[in-house]
Amino acid sequence: MYQKIRLSNGVRVVLEKIPHVKSVSLGFWVKTGSIHENLKNNGITHFIEHMLFKGTKNRTAKQIAEAIDDIGGQLNAFTSKECTCYYAKVLDAHIDIAIDVLTDMLFNSTFSPTEMEKEKSVVLEEINMYEDSPEDNVHDLLLSMVFKEHSLGMPVLGNHRTVNSFNKNMLINYIKDNYTVKNMVVSIAGNFDQEEVIRMLEEKFKDFTNENNKPEYLEDAKFITDVGFKYKDIEQLHLCIGFEGIPLGSDDYYPLLLMNTIFGGSMSSRLFQNIREDKGLAYSVFSYPSSYQQIGLFTIYAGINPSQLEEVILLIRKEINKVRKNGLSEAELLKAKEHLKGNYILGLESTSSRMLSIGKSELFLERIYSQKQVLQKIDHIKMEDVQNVIDKIFVLDKASVAVVGKVDKKIDVNSILKA
Repeated sequence: MYQKIRLSNGVRVVLEKIPHVKSVSLGFWVKTGSIHENLKNNGITHFIEHMLFKGTKNRTAKQIAEAIDDIGGQLNAFTSKECTCYYAKVLDAHIDIAIDVLTDMLFNSTFSPTEMEKEKSVVLEEINMYEDSPEDNVHDLLLSMVFKEHSLGMPVLGNHRTVNSFNKNMLINYIKDNYTVKNMVVSIAGNFDQEEVIRMLEEKFKDFTNENNKPEYLEDAKFITDVGFKYKDIEQLHLCIGFEGIPLGSDDYYPLLLMNTIFGGSMSSRLFQNIREDKGLAYSVFSYPSSYQQIGLFTIYAGINPSQLEEVILLIRKEINKVRKNGLSEAELLKAKEHLKGNYILGLESTSSRMLSIGKSELFLERIYSQKQVLQKIDHIKMEDVQNVIDKIFVLDKASVAVVGKVDKKIDVNSILKA
């Protein structure tokens, strides 16, 4: 059963008590990501995430790591397009240490100029690592194309120029603008004493009063149809085809997940079975939806031999036309429902996944669906709901295509896909 509590300063706390486990997972969520950046400070959200591990008024970077390592726990963080999350998983007996370390990082980080310069080198190497990964490149290229007039299209990591420009004042000002009471959610799942946890959080958050309530202004994100190539001297060609998807909170969200399961989201999916198993044309081929607050993206990916680009695009187009014309069968609909429910229930066996689920739901939707409600949403999906999503997503004339590898630009991928 989920509980939602507001601390005295207004910060939201969502909790799920699971008494039969011996662990507890905590997440400190901030509603800020690369979408809130601009061309001058792109990557600053991710850089701040790194810097919170580099020392506080009370702990060095090594002591932060040792505090959790010494109790056998896990400490980490991630930055996405729309949020940042700092999280820990520990034995239930050590929840006080996890709360102390995470709040120390959030409220007492020093942003030492020396540590900043060292961390710039670390992040630049992370950018280089992504540049050396063509599979990551092609997804980033697609995003930069379809949202090229919006901050949603900018990379989470930033680039060499922006990262090198960061200074302590930039980081502190960005935190003042975005690490606010209304932008923060604490999510906790596992075995804990609720009264004691709230008491500890009240103590740690008592001086956090950043109520910077300037209105958040983000331009509406619009999907742009385009074709993009990036030449790399590699053996494999990486292909992404993107369609405008479904935003977070939409009634079409679960029908979309169900459709994707059958189309390209599993090993028994149509794309996988046709292109990999039957034709042997790709090692990796799949589709997946990405949902943001304003807009969504539906992506089809394939890693292939450059000589087979045209054939694979034709096969993908054939599968799209087939699902547009005929939809799903009743057997596929039932199978996809069981697949979704199975994945959902299995995911709930981890306190980490429960913490992530309730934290993200509260941060973006300001509500949390119970397990029963989620299963009912899946069970209640009708064939017409799925067909409606298929008709919305698969508009070939509005598809965008990104290709990374030894690109033969004589091949008109646009015409092949949309003919």
